[in-house]
Amino acid sequence: MIDVKDIIDAINASRVVTSRHSLNEAAQDNLIIGEIYFSVVEGGEIIENYPEAYPLPACLILGWNTTEEPIHSVWTYNQVSQTAKLITVYRPDTNRWINWRIRK
Repeated sequence: MIDVKDIIDAINASRVVTSRHSLNEAAQDNLIIGEIYFSVVEGGEIIENYPEAYPLPACLILGWNTTEEPIHSVWTYNQVSQTAKLITVYRPDTNRWINWRIRK
């Protein structure tokens, strides 16, 4: 299981890889990488775990940007290289989430 602290440590140490997909999704939702990282580092919480994800387990993190808007980001973490990878990111839809944490 992924520990959010490991992802935070990787972000703080600039050991992060961003997938092309995450960059495309960020652009579509008008998000910048800095605010995505901020949303994780400043109180991000894992709300779903995907232990069977391939090639590495993944997790969904809920965080907030500086204007207190919710951001969902999906991450993997490589224990060997201590590198986090941003898989995708999006602004959650109120029609699909309860309190941004539970799927409807």
